[in-house]
Amino acid sequence: MYGELLLDHFINPRNVGVIKNADGIGTIGDPDCGDYLCIYIKVKDNRLADVKFQVYGCPAAIATSSILTEMARGKTLEEGLKITDADVAAAIGGLPEVKLHCSNLGASALHEAIRDYQRKFKEGG
Repeated sequence: MYGELLLDHFINPRNVGVIKNADGIGTIGDPDCGDYLCIYIKVKDNRLADVKFQVYGCPAAIATSSILTEMARGKTLEEGLKITDADVAAAIGGLPEVKLHCSNLGASALHEAIRDYQRKFKEGG
């Protein structure tokens, strides 16, 4: 059902945790009734210098959140906003049809974190 890369990111998730004093935070989902993801970003020179996550969900949600952080780290804010759900699913090696919704958390939460940062920056932080 799951590929080797997905299992590796589930068993050994990368970049789990909270960034204290994060420049941007994005959340998606509902922890009371299903998958929930929170993405924290630190920005330096218009790049995602650090990306961490906390997730409540199935193995696919954990793995796709993990790989998303690797995909996003080092990218410019504009490049981060271009990461799609399909990009995340492809990067993890594909997902079974019934688990595609799990990959839909990451890109949306990342985009929300970037927009949060942009709002703070424009308002003088």
